[in-house]
Amino acid sequence: MRVAVRNTILMMVVTIIGQVGIAIVLALLVDNISHGAKFFRTVYFFPIVISATALGLMFNLIFLYDKGMVNQLLESLGVTELIDWKGEKLALITMMLPVMWQYVGFYFVILITGLNNISGELYEAAAIDGATGFQKVRYVSIPLLHNVMCTCVVLGVTGALKVFDLPWTMFPKGIPLGETWLTGTYMYYQTFNTKNVDYRSAIAVLIVVLGIVTAKVINTIFKEKDY
Repeated sequence: MRVAVRNTILMMVVTIIGQVGIAIVLALLVDNISHGAKFFRTVYFFPIVISATALGLMFNLIFLYDKGMVNQLLESLGVTELIDWKGEKLALITMMLPVMWQYVGFYFVILITGLNNISGELYEAAAIDGATGFQKVRYVSIPLLHNVMCTCVVLGVTGALKVFDLPWTMFPKGIPLGETWLTGTYMYYQTFNTKNVDYRSAIAVLIVVLGIVTAKVINTIFKEKDY
């Protein structure tokens, strides 16, 4: 259980930095281009509409030790020693990368919508005052996106407690050696593989408590502002 809680907390950090953080960068980049914006919006949002189970199976093939796509690519580049991506040392990273990739598009859409609601007159006024493109982002876009970013962070952190299907598809039963357990996958394993009703019920209660506490903490840290 300690491993599951530790990994879930790590997943929360990955969500803030790897999902919301990358989504902010992508949203700002797409908002500042005049051609191809619709294409990039579709490409970035596409992973979220794919079944997590299908993505898990796909990434299983990508990270296979023998004839996996990543190892074949490394082999073509001259790397002779194959990497065990699903081994004990790299299993957690291998599991979190697809989860991060899948949900970036979700936060990207929320953030790009927030950017579209910012009045163009503010950017025009900034340009008249001599602001560069970076200064417009720093002093106009980011401050006015503050509340939207707070919402994304709260959704991401609380959502990390519910991550289940993609990690379970890639690492059923928490292999290797249970190092990839999350609170959701560990509770599922205990529910269908043990007869200890009290224990699995306690895990469910713990997940609820963690959700309430983390939501409160995040709301306190990332306070919304009135403009």
